[in-house]
Amino acid sequence: MTLTMFGIANCDTVKKARLWLDARGIAYTFHDYKKQGADPVKIAAWIAAAGRDKVVNRAGTTFRKLSEADQAALAGEGAPAVLAANTSVIKRPIVEHPGGLLVGFKEAEWSSILG
Repeated sequence: MTLTMFGIANCDTVKKARLWLDARGIAYTFHDYKKQGADPVKIAAWIAAAGRDKVVNRAGTTFRKLSEADQAALAGEGAPAVLAANTSVIKRPIVEHPGGLLVGFKEAEWSSILG
């Protein structure tokens, strides 16, 4: 199984998810937004697959610091560009796996999908 995890290395939720995968011997590639950036085309595909409400992290301080224009853009076609420019506003982690996409870390969900 080929997995790619997208996130920010120092995010506590990403750390928990990585430990969970490591403990089960599940190999994955990690893409760190802070070091490698984020692709708006990929973000648009995530929104199409999982929905905007699931991909956008509205709980963080970065979201609250966005301009009104950027917050408004998140509701429309401009969302991928805003998220690519403000990677902390992307829910973490996002995992692409052969069966689809996991957004956020919920152990029960991951166990049922990844084993």
